[in-house]
Amino acid sequence: MRILAVDIGNSNIVIGCVNDHKVEFVERISTQRNQTDLEYAICCHMVLQLHHIQPESLGGAIISSVVPPLTALLGSAIRKLTGIEALVVGPGIKTGVNILMDQPAEVGSDLVVAAVAAIQDYGAPVLIIDMGTATTMTVIDKNRNFIGGLILPGVQLALQSLETGTAQLPRIHLKAPSRVICGNTVDCMQSGLVYGNAAQIDGLIDRMTEEVGYPLTVVASGGLAPLVIEQCKHDIIIDQELLLKGLDILFYKNDKRN
Repeated sequence: MRILAVDIGNSNIVIGCVNDHKVEFVERISTQRNQTDLEYAICCHMVLQLHHIQPESLGGAIISSVVPPLTALLGSAIRKLTGIEALVVGPGIKTGVNILMDQPAEVGSDLVVAAVAAIQDYGAPVLIIDMGTATTMTVIDKNRNFIGGLILPGVQLALQSLETGTAQLPRIHLKAPSRVICGNTVDCMQSGLVYGNAAQIDGLIDRMTEEVGYPLTVVASGGLAPLVIEQCKHDIIIDQELLLKGLDILFYKNDKRN
């Protein structure tokens, strides 16, 4: 069965189709809080058309979201487009993940979704890095427990802070310069953002590994993951399908037809 999987983030909405547990495509569109459900329905339809998929071929849909005002809106958009009532990742949904946090209900649904996929595909223990608006690093211990992690400003957020919080620094696009030590302002900013974040991730992997007391498989996803992770010194798997695979797993765990 083909399902539509949607993950709503603060900067981007990830849209994809999973057919018989195989991801057919992954696309990202900008999160727009002022869009209507009809506008999102049209956008989803266009994405499906680009991949030659007809809405009537969908057998189900599932949404995870860290932007509550948009959750119902995307649900309505999917209903307009397909007639399907999407499952929503949230309280009461079966995940199979034991969350050992002070406030389990506060854990972002995207983190839970990624954990579900990482445990199935890479086993435990595993460290999951998601590079979105914020960069999150989440640890699943050797007993498959979600034990916590950390949150730090994402690369794009740091860039926006530099551009808006300083008088003389220019607007730039992100790329990795050929050197860490650079000789002009643009390259210096790019180096700080790319190599600085890579070094930060390397250092945090070391500290988190030391804290748990055993090696961790490290998996990264998110729009900016390839740019930064390729500069890291640790062996890190980049899996841009992680969220969609997690949503697929949760759909079948919770679909009442199964």
